[in-house]
Amino acid sequence: MEMPRIIPTDVSLVRVIVTHIIALCGVIAFYVLHLPLPWLLGPITGCLVAALVGVPMAGIPILNNTMRTILGVAVGSTFTVALVLSMASMWSTLLLVPAMVFVIGLVGVHYFQRLWGFNFATSYYSAMPGGLQDMLIFGEEAGGDVRALSLIHATRVMVIVAALPFILNGFWNVDLSNPPGVPASTLPVSQMLLMAVTGLAGWHMAKAVGLFGASILGPMILAGVFALTGLLHHRPPAEAIWAAQFYIGMSVGSKYAGVTGAEVRRDVAAALGFCVILLILSAAFVSFIRLFSLAPPMEALLAFAPGGQAEMTVLAIIAGADVAFVIAHHMLRIVTVIIGAPIAARLFDHSRSR
Repeated sequence: MEMPRIIPTDVSLVRVIVTHIIALCGVIAFYVLHLPLPWLLGPITGCLVAALVGVPMAGIPILNNTMRTILGVAVGSTFTVALVLSMASMWSTLLLVPAMVFVIGLVGVHYFQRLWGFNFATSYYSAMPGGLQDMLIFGEEAGGDVRALSLIHATRVMVIVAALPFILNGFWNVDLSNPPGVPASTLPVSQMLLMAVTGLAGWHMAKAVGLFGASILGPMILAGVFALTGLLHHRPPAEAIWAAQFYIGMSVGSKYAGVTGAEVRRDVAAALGFCVILLILSAAFVSFIRLFSLAPPMEALLAFAPGGQAEMTVLAIIAGADVAFVIAHHMLRIVTVIIGAPIAARLFDHSRSR
């Protein structure tokens, strides 16, 4: 049986090395300038700048997904019986998630189609706040522009993730410089091995049954089971979570590789405008939640900000927020988009053609 290649045959090893060096330079620059979240925002910024000046870059998809399992284990390991029981009280804010997805889609389709001239499929799947891969697959099948979709969703994730640390610090004085965990040297070896097995096994089991976001949700579920049964007592060490941030940031930033001036003027500019709309809509929903005291404002912001699932998990962990609350809302958002987007797109497109 042939072993799968770590680096795909169509990816240059030199490009992979260059991408890692650029991402590491971004980390160093953020440390020197005392900017927040250097291990996440540094690689994003470094790779974005390199892409805009024409540097060819490439990542290692299997390694990026492996790093995401660390976040799944980090969330699942915090589960307790009391925490699981408290999830029933989230229903009032969970009901707002599908409403927010509907409003985003309604505003976004008109924005992309009428203001920027994208076709319906590209406009619809650009507006949907789902996972990048899912929106690319659905959009391509519907006749959308895959390159535009990729740049628009990458920009959405980048802008939301870059803006939130400053908002968290400005409104709640959240210290984002604290280590996201304890040093690896302080953890028992048996717990470290269990975390590694949990991450890989949970990922592959979730992938086998077709679970969306398998690299995060699979390890989270399995780690939660182990935590509730008393087998897992610790969260992954700080070094592991920093590594996960690094590869997630590098993955987001390197998606701009090969971007052209025309794409920046149209696709990226359209995405930046849409990000302003998303931030305004998020603020409106968070204000509603705060008005009726449905949830703490910081948790509400992290739960309703339409960034990437992995990136929002990182922010919730580092900010010391209620991770279960934040992840539950993002899971529902992704489920709503994945299940509802293709159906709604067909109905909307059919009614338009009639």
